[in-house]
This record gives sequence, structure tokens and C-alpha cells, in this order.
Amino acid sequence: MKLLSRLLLTSLVLGLCACKPTSPESSTPGKPKIALVMKSLANEFFSNMAEGAKKHQAAHSDEYELLVGGIKNETDLTEQVNLVEQMTAQGAKAIVIAPADSKALIPALKRAQQAGVLVINIDNKLDAEVLKQAELSVPFVGPDNREGAKRVGEVLAKKLPAGAEVAIIEGVTTAFNGQQRRAGFEDAMKAAGMNIVAVQSGQWEMEKASNIASGILSAHPNVKALLCANDNMALGAAAAVQSAGKTGQVLIVGFDNISALKPLLTDGRVTATADQHADQLAVFGIEAALKVIQGGASPEDQTTTVDVIEK
Repeated sequence: MKLLSRLLLTSLVLGLCACKPTSPESSTPGKPKIALVMKSLANEFFSNMAEGAKKHQAAHSDEYELLVGGIKNETDLTEQVNLVEQMTAQGAKAIVIAPADSKALIPALKRAQQAGVLVINIDNKLDAEVLKQAELSVPFVGPDNREGAKRVGEVLAKKLPAGAEVAIIEGVTTAFNGQQRRAGFEDAMKAAGMNIVAVQSGQWEMEKASNIASGILSAHPNVKALLCANDNMALGAAAAVQSAGKTGQVLIVGFDNISALKPLLTDGRVTATADQHADQLAVFGIEAALKVIQGGASPEDQTTTVDVIEK
């Protein structure tokens, strides 16, 4: 478990940097503030997103100021609601948010919009029905998660015989992107004739996914692949497979293409992942917000690119 221990330590260090919104040392009158609210900065995917946004703001420092905040744990909905309220109180003109939950954040976003804040949804799509009930219109800028997961699953399927036992470790079950990635994996596995013997939630987190993978390997000793809905959980699954002495016998796929996964892709411990370009995802949301703020354009949905990454 040395690999997992090192990765968890890295996550802890990053996690200590999360939660507190950061803002410019001084505010310039006339420049709008755009707030980026993310999920766990302990997840490299979101730290990459934050860095991409900061670089964009540095290159466009005459156009806007950037407020950045994230939560410590993927499921800390209360803290993310607090961040939305803090950003609104700090005078954000727009909030670009990757919601930790597709439904629970909507009341807080409704209050922000009622306060005159433009809301742009990135990464994890808000629930359409709950938005409708709240009479809230929020454009979504992000990838087709179902299609991306399906394409990753198709790469995996080519390496397995029809009928092979596989298991899915999904994200937070109430998150739309998690639901879509699970559906995409299932699409690919069913089309290839695989036998899905287990589906469990690792809640996007490495340690939880490692524990779940260990349980699956014990309960289903003939499992030939673990399909993980993000790379954090793929890293946890790889640690579990290694501990079980099954490296090379159980294939693993992930989603996000974080740098921590690259050594495992190179040596074959992970077969494939999906790159949704984290460093650009927030930038697309920020640019969409700027178009509305600066030019009065109508907020619109925008589908962003997903690429499958193998070795």
C-alpha cells in the first residue's frame, strides 16, 4: 500500500489548501469579479482547473478579477453552499461552479441569481427538472460524460473476452456527471457482452475506492476489470489490485487524465482514461461569463472536448 500512502499524503497536503476562497490583494473599481467554485482541491483534476483559471486571469488581468474556492471533501455540500454565499457577498458578478451535487446546490444558486449574480455551470451538470422547478436557467459548459466513458469502456472491452466479469466504481450517485459516466461504462460493457457483477460508489475518493475495490476482488475473484468514474478512484483501485497480488490480471480504466495516473498508464496498471482538459474547462466557463458581462450575450450551453488517453 506504499503507492496509496504516498498519494493520500499528496491529497492531504493539497486538501489543506482548499476551502478558503482566494482573491486579489486589492480590488480594482470597474473590473468585474468572476468567482470559480470547485469541488475538492485534494483532487488533482480541480487543482489543475484552478491553475488554468489563474493563468487565464493573468493574461486578461485588465478584463476581470478572479475569486477561487474549493471544498475539502467531494461530498461537503454545506461548505460549497457557504462558498457560493461568500462569493456573492464579496461582490462576484458571475459564479462559475462545478457543483458537488446536481440538486442540492440549486437553492443557493437561486439566491445568488436573485442577488444579480450570473451563474455558469461547468463539469457536473445541474439537474434539469430541479432547475425547472426552481424557475432557474443556468447554462452548462462541459463535456458529454456518457460518451467519454463509453469510449473509454470500448478501449477496455477490446482487451477482454466476451462474457468477462467486470465491476464499476462510480462517483457520487446524485451527481449528474457520475450518473452519466456509469451509464457510458454500462453502454460499452453491454454492447461488448461483458458481465457487470458489481456497481458501487467510491464517492470520487481514492481511499474509499481502494476499500471498495478490495471488497469486489474478494467477493468476485474472477473479475477481470474495474471501471472507475474518475482517476482518483482508479489510483485507489490500482493500490487494491496490487495488494491482492493481481497486477496485470485485473484491468483498470479511469476518467480525467490527471498527472498522478500517467506512470500507471505507462506501465500498464491502468489501461485508459478520458481527458476532459481540466485546465481549460473553467476557462471556457469564465469566457462564457465574460461574453455575457461585457457584451450582453445570452448565456448558452457549450459542449467541450473529451479525448481518450491510452498508454
